[in-house]
Amino acid sequence: MTETTPALSLGSPRLPTGQADWAAAAARLGPAEAAAATQGDFALAATLPDGRVALAVDRFAAQTLCWRVEGGRLRHAESANALGATEIDPQAVFDYLFFHAIPSPRTIFRDVHRVPPGHCVVAEGSQVTVAPYWQPQFRPDPRPDFGALRDEFREALRAAVQAQLRTGTPACFLSGGTDSSTVTGLIQQVAGSVHTYSIGFDAEGYDEMAFARIAARHFGAQHHEYYVTPQDLVQGIAQVAAAFDQPFGNSSALPAWCCAAQARADGVQRLLAGDGGDELFGGNARYATQQLYGHYARVPAALRRGLIEPLLRLPGAEHVRLLRRGGNYVRDAQVPLPDRLQLYNLLLRQGLDTVLTPGFRAAVQPQLPEQLQREVWARAEADNDVDRMLAFDWRYTLAESDLPKVRGACRLAGVDVGFPLLDERLLALSLRLPPSYKLRRSRLRWFFKEALRDFLPAEIIAKQKKGFGLPFGVWALRDPGLRALAEDSVRSFATRGVVRPAYVRTLLEELLPAHPGYYGEMVWILMMLEQWLRVHAPRWTMDS
Repeated sequence: MTETTPALSLGSPRLPTGQADWAAAAARLGPAEAAAATQGDFALAATLPDGRVALAVDRFAAQTLCWRVEGGRLRHAESANALGATEIDPQAVFDYLFFHAIPSPRTIFRDVHRVPPGHCVVAEGSQVTVAPYWQPQFRPDPRPDFGALRDEFREALRAAVQAQLRTGTPACFLSGGTDSSTVTGLIQQVAGSVHTYSIGFDAEGYDEMAFARIAARHFGAQHHEYYVTPQDLVQGIAQVAAAFDQPFGNSSALPAWCCAAQARADGVQRLLAGDGGDELFGGNARYATQQLYGHYARVPAALRRGLIEPLLRLPGAEHVRLLRRGGNYVRDAQVPLPDRLQLYNLLLRQGLDTVLTPGFRAAVQPQLPEQLQREVWARAEADNDVDRMLAFDWRYTLAESDLPKVRGACRLAGVDVGFPLLDERLLALSLRLPPSYKLRRSRLRWFFKEALRDFLPAEIIAKQKKGFGLPFGVWALRDPGLRALAEDSVRSFATRGVVRPAYVRTLLEELLPAHPGYYGEMVWILMMLEQWLRVHAPRWTMDS
């Protein structure tokens, strides 16, 4: 398999999405050109007149394709576990522990690959080429006209929602955040009515139902609520884990499934989701955090090396709160992006030697995930870190985590899903907006909120979105049934030769009780990996 780097921009005439249309265009124009000219979300395959097989998925991999070479021919399917491979790839297991998902092009199976977002795969016999047909090219307007951009944005939003609606009950997820509230209001405008579905948690700091109710009242939605309980987790964890084609550790998948299942029980066939607004328009808190780190690079080198850094290294500086915090800031600021984004990675923070067995470590290459991240970071054509972080999140937050979460949860519930905020008109606008329109000083998604200030409730504009976060660690300590399920799963996984049994004992007996919100995440990803293996590879161990 080889990978090449030519890519096309969002400037070509658009083809309608469709298998026959793309197959004809791929034969006439070439697969990359045809993919770049295809609208919407898609996963397309074609056999060309010269016998080559071509695959392509959309820019965010809202739809997916996997492939495998077998008997000198390329086979493809929507899911990794549909291609007949059974050998588990230890590197993929490491990637899962690192990311809590398995980013493309790797899958859990050694000989099965996933088409990365915005890529084409072309196979001639057993020779396979993987190449991007598109990559982000940021061209900020040097003299932006806020009024004109606002009008364009609002028109594009409305058109995007209208394009994603189908026959049947108009409905959407509603977390109470900016994105889902915007989708709610636009469905009401376009369809004349909207059903909203929200999830709550009876746990302090996790429940945002009050904001969902504000948005629902503001737009006159027919609002539906469901409060997830620990018993829902006990009953649903194995089912949700097994439903994905490979291990998937985003803990929001289970509440998203509960939400979609409630909609399906009401007869809803399609839900719209608000995913993408944060990543296209600068709504994640880490964008502001990383901007603060970037300020240090602009301090004159003589001042940094001659005064600041020697001061922070003085004996006893670690005992002075201000100097200790300054030292931590300087230490982190000196790590370049995108590596800096992994400073608080759960696996790395606890230490590979502490968590993993020597045999597993010897079988994998721990540096590979960060190498791939650096390659993705470098591909974005941008002259500022804000836009590079957005493009980075289009791959790692959207394509590899959030969209598979919502897509998998809805598939399990029997509901279709659409992502209007990932419409190409909105993507094109994001590529043109100046970085200061996305992050203005510490104000996140400045343009998005200002452009919708007279549309959204003031409380929604002012709040910080959390989404459907799951209080798993807190509940695992309170609920005996959930704790028993978690402990059985994690202790069972410790027999597979990946994680040290001593670490698992410490995790369950000391770390989780001390910091349930933080270490609950590690318990969750180990539990979901074990639950997936029990169904799809029950006999697998590192020795198998």
